[in-house]
Amino acid sequence: MKIYTRTGDDGTTGLYGGGRTSKASGRIDAIGAVDEANSHLGLAAVACNSPELADILATLKPRLFDLGADLSTPIDAHAPKEVRIGQSHIDEVEAAIDRLSGDLPPLKTFILPGGCETAARLHLARTVTRRAERAIVDLAEHEPVNEAAVAYVNRIGDLLFVMARYANKAAGVDDIAWTAEG
Repeated sequence: MKIYTRTGDDGTTGLYGGGRTSKASGRIDAIGAVDEANSHLGLAAVACNSPELADILATLKPRLFDLGADLSTPIDAHAPKEVRIGQSHIDEVEAAIDRLSGDLPPLKTFILPGGCETAARLHLARTVTRRAERAIVDLAEHEPVNEAAVAYVNRIGDLLFVMARYANKAAGVDDIAWTAEG
């Protein structure tokens, strides 16, 4: 299979289920932001020393690819095999948040990004995921989008925050507490 098709040389790209759209469209912006978030998960995974977090990252990376597939398939498309994010995916993320949170001290202040290397990379992945969330919400204001996809990416941002805190705890590094300057 060739990596280039030349079909996008006119500034458009194909959607799953048929049709083409501008590479500058909100849909492609959202898909690209999810792809970027997924790349940051890969970057976090290479620094991860926690088997628990590594397992979660190994699950999240293909799920974010599923999210991109969901977004690349318009709601009214008749794709031969649709991939949609659903409640079970959201439940899976919430279970991971609950499991990891149970081992963490309660939050008493805002946390700044950083700590150990894995935590810093997870915080970066979290901020890129939040950008993807904003792009998906923006898309949903203009085109029909799977509602579960919006909730899912929101939970992923929450999970990455908890994972960063967990990584710091596992590394014996304190979270960096934010203190307001007078």
